[in-house]
Amino acid sequence: MLWAGLFLLQTNLSGAETDVRRDASVIAVEKAMPSVVNIGTLEIIERHDAYESLLREFWGPFYRRRGPDTQYSLGSGVVIDEEGIVLTNFHVVGRASKIWVRFSEGAEFEAKPIVGTTQSDVALLRILAKPGTKFTPVKFAADDDLLLGETVLALGNPFGLGGSVSRGILSSKSRRPAPEGEPLYVQDWLQTDAAINPGNSGGPLINLRGELIGINVAVGQGQGIGFAIPVKRLSEALSEIYRPEIVEGNWFGALVKAGRLPLTVTAVDAKSPAELAGLRPGDQIMQLNGTAPRGFVEFARTLINWGEAQDLSLVIQRNTDRRTLKLRMVSFAALIKKRLGLSLQELTHELAKNLGLSQMSGLLVAGVDKASPAAAAALQPGMLISGINQQPTDILEAAGKMIGQKNKGDRVRLSVIVPRRIRNLTRFEEGAVDLTVR
Repeated sequence: MLWAGLFLLQTNLSGAETDVRRDASVIAVEKAMPSVVNIGTLEIIERHDAYESLLREFWGPFYRRRGPDTQYSLGSGVVIDEEGIVLTNFHVVGRASKIWVRFSEGAEFEAKPIVGTTQSDVALLRILAKPGTKFTPVKFAADDDLLLGETVLALGNPFGLGGSVSRGILSSKSRRPAPEGEPLYVQDWLQTDAAINPGNSGGPLINLRGELIGINVAVGQGQGIGFAIPVKRLSEALSEIYRPEIVEGNWFGALVKAGRLPLTVTAVDAKSPAELAGLRPGDQIMQLNGTAPRGFVEFARTLINWGEAQDLSLVIQRNTDRRTLKLRMVSFAALIKKRLGLSLQELTHELAKNLGLSQMSGLLVAGVDKASPAAAAALQPGMLISGINQQPTDILEAAGKMIGQKNKGDRVRLSVIVPRRIRNLTRFEEGAVDLTVR
């Protein structure tokens, strides 16, 4: 009986043992892989940037010219918000005219670019899915929670064939302070010996907790060397590019640091809606419209979708004081029109080409209000505003801030390019006009 009991106990214990194959790496992959997507397009727009030579050097076969309507698989990405916001490399999607994403289980959706930047090589896409569709977002690691020598996993979905995983160690961290206005390059990236293949570019580099510590960039020149943009740089890029000023042209007026909760205000524009409402650097965002934000992306998405027609409610913590602030965003286009009587629009590549302004940069005059400062200065639709107060500007955000920070009665000088049509030729004349802000 004793031997039978011992045998039964041993059998039960062995039956309760965990599968030895399900180690920390497998569990981390199970957590993160539902967030990983393949990114593809039907057409590629030719362009050249700082990454072009690097891509052609290592991935030349994938850059050969192909016929029209050819399916290209450009790289990978990772979902960072349950509403379907995808983070990837700018060089993965910057050349795409039509984009779709495919998950490892086969689900496929069209996606729309939101915003991107060549300096940080970061871009965001929005998955075009049915209302109410929820996706699994990856969890971000803390900015500086990196251990040299720790095991890391490079995930991707190359060519839409399913999830891809490679394992290595963190060989080196970012090697220099954040550069001012310079593109990120090797000195700024994480280095790992985890294999990063062409289809994995834009996919997540994760730790054994399944947390995002970087975005895969490229394979290095040496064998067993790969690079990834570190999570700290990703957070900095998100704080700069994913905000209502960039995405929708609405002035909120405060920079909020992307990272761990509570979210913290790092800068406030002078005379912006945020400053006028009483928001200050160092304030912690506790609630937005009655709800505690679960992360930066959700907070920014709420601001972007809110628009300018309704009041926002912010509960902030300032030292030991908690207070509620009310503010209403204003669109830069409406602000400029109100103060100068001038309707401006950004000059897209297609618009510049159609108007013969391909070699020009600035803001196109789309309309002029009667009895306005702009009308008094004889400005007309079709002219190009190339600068304000001798500061070059080609985006509404910069123009709107400069005009919005002026007092009533202040004067601003606009640098103007006037197209003159002579038979089949267009001649451009440059000049300047002074307007009084109303």
